[in-house]
Amino acid sequence: MTSLFPAEPLSLHLPDADIVYVPSFFTGEVASELYHDLLREIPWQQDNIKVFGKEFAQPRLTALFGNDGKPYSYSNISMQPNPWNLLLQKIKFHVESVAEINFTTVLLNFYRDGQDSNGWHSDNEKELGLNPTIASVSLGSERLFQLKHNTNPSLRQNILLEHGSLLIMKGTTQHFWKHQIPKTNKPIGGRINLTFRVIQ
Repeated sequence: MTSLFPAEPLSLHLPDADIVYVPSFFTGEVASELYHDLLREIPWQQDNIKVFGKEFAQPRLTALFGNDGKPYSYSNISMQPNPWNLLLQKIKFHVESVAEINFTTVLLNFYRDGQDSNGWHSDNEKELGLNPTIASVSLGSERLFQLKHNTNPSLRQNILLEHGSLLIMKGTTQHFWKHQIPKTNKPIGGRINLTFRVIQ
């Protein structure tokens, strides 16, 4: 497996944020192999989430892998990690070489089609600690990634997350910004997203 850089990393110059986007972190051929291998090997699950007192099936499939059996909780869901497999360890190695941090955990999301989504949120759970670094690999169909500032409604940013790309959010980003993957009516295929993080 090789991660090449046909495109230079791009720094997003947003206030109160430190975000870097690498459009072609993995080559197209490698990214496609990873997508199909993850689709087949990962034990995907669909949890229920509670919204305004009602339970709904989460609009995507997920899986958690990590060190030392440390759980991860968000949106009233507590996930227990699977032990790292060889494929995820290889991806993790390449991501860590750029992010310059040793990640303990990866949360995987499988968006089956355009109706699967992830609503507005920040990755600011207490077990992530202060100023967490989140490194996100996208494989499969391109999806729109939207950012909005918590206190200044005029500050917004859209990024089209490409097949094989890497997005790194660090510093105070999670304190001042929210992000989402909105639904789309476009007829698109599946997308797998791997978000690497450190559980304290």
